[in-house]
Amino acid sequence: MDMTTSLDATKPLPTVLPGPGTELDARRRLARVPIDQPVGLTGRLVGWLSRKLYGQAPDNGFAMAHNRKVLLATLFHERRVARFDRLDPGLKALATMAVAAEIGCTWCIDFGYFLAHAQHLDLAKLASVTSWQDAENLTRLEKQVIAYAMAATATPVGVTDEMVTPLRDALGDAGLVELTMMVAIENERSRFNAALGLVSQGFSAICQLPSDHG
Repeated sequence: MDMTTSLDATKPLPTVLPGPGTELDARRRLARVPIDQPVGLTGRLVGWLSRKLYGQAPDNGFAMAHNRKVLLATLFHERRVARFDRLDPGLKALATMAVAAEIGCTWCIDFGYFLAHAQHLDLAKLASVTSWQDAENLTRLEKQVIAYAMAATATPVGVTDEMVTPLRDALGDAGLVELTMMVAIENERSRFNAALGLVSQGFSAICQLPSDHG
């Protein structure tokens, strides 16, 4: 299978290696809505819960808190998404990282490394997303997943039958559906964060990234 089918091979992907995080004042200037903790009960709850779960409050949580219905709908949705279990976590992480890199969402890339580290996934594989076609540490299936995620993210969608057939054989219908939904969900996340100017805030600082990737 030609895994570059329907992809623009000349388009460079943004680097997926997270930096130390943009300083708060700079993040405030870049964000297109306020990212400080909103006043009131909702803001306090978001701040308390997110710091308990992640060690710091995600900027996108405070951005969503400006619209309580959007915030609550997203929280409930993400809780259910976290229960998906028909796709290998490593493949899921590669797919979502590929989407975030293709869209250019540095916030999602940063947070993606943080989540992968917490799940004890192979960070070197995630770092290979930028050069996935030639990466020797990625299996054929992993490369197929990345190619599919990028093709599904393209506009118009570039998915072909030749891409889907081996994935369906390897993952089954349930796994393929979950993979496709995770790609769609990450498109939603990445486009929301990128459109509002949210950038890396240093979640991945705890990660021990491979030295050969920076």
